[in-house]
Amino acid sequence: MNRNVRRWLFGAGALAAAGAMACGPGMASASTSGLRFSSDASQPATGQATATYAPPKHDLYYGQKGAAVKSVQRRLNQLHYYAGPVDGVYGQDLEWAVWAFKRVNGLPMNQYSNSIITWAFRKALAHPKAPKVLKANGGAERVEINLKEQVLVLYKKNKVHLILDVSSGGGYYFCNPLPPKGDGSCGYAVTEDGNYHAAYFIPGWDKVPLGWMYNPVMFNTQAGQAMHGGDPVPWYPASHGCVRLQEDVENWFHKELTVGGPHATPVYVRGKAPYWL
Repeated sequence: MNRNVRRWLFGAGALAAAGAMACGPGMASASTSGLRFSSDASQPATGQATATYAPPKHDLYYGQKGAAVKSVQRRLNQLHYYAGPVDGVYGQDLEWAVWAFKRVNGLPMNQYSNSIITWAFRKALAHPKAPKVLKANGGAERVEINLKEQVLVLYKKNKVHLILDVSSGGGYYFCNPLPPKGDGSCGYAVTEDGNYHAAYFIPGWDKVPLGWMYNPVMFNTQAGQAMHGGDPVPWYPASHGCVRLQEDVENWFHKELTVGGPHATPVYVRGKAPYWL
């Protein structure tokens, strides 16, 4: 969905319930068939990253423009982070990629400096770390969700294909709406550790007791948890249990997976989210 249209919908109040994450006990769902991904220019680069990289020589901040920003966008896309179009504008897509890169490379994350492209960040761009492997024998195509680092990694042919910043369950206590809108059940906002599959995909907006989900891919069907868009993706765990995907990615992520059936993409969730954030 067009970003401006989404903002208008939120402003008009059509998605007033979407401020609350749409996952948790008693969540409604509907089954549909999955879609296969067809590569296009909006997707991150899948080739090998360049052997050498000369990073910018100065710090970069959200909202800046220019060749230095474009250099970082191109480099992060080469490293399989989704930094959005290489347009030289430090916007939301690049910020989410910066967060993911900082998490994978062990760089400091806090509300004051998490979006600054620092000297340490630029140095790491030249010598990046690979994301931690959570399930080495989990299949050539698989999704690994590292709750501690708040990072999702998609593997294809047993190689890193895509690295995303995500927001998982925030650890707080909540209750579903009472009947008839919900079942009134209560629980903690936790994304459950375990082995799952990309069970099914629901196209567009899906209304559930806790709000709305956009293009959800259900994986933990028993707990009603999905990878989806439709809610803000802050730099800390904030959902009711689902895995929030960043804007833009939510439009095509389901096409990257084998959804449903005997060969559905495995989804491995590991670790514990840093609720202290």
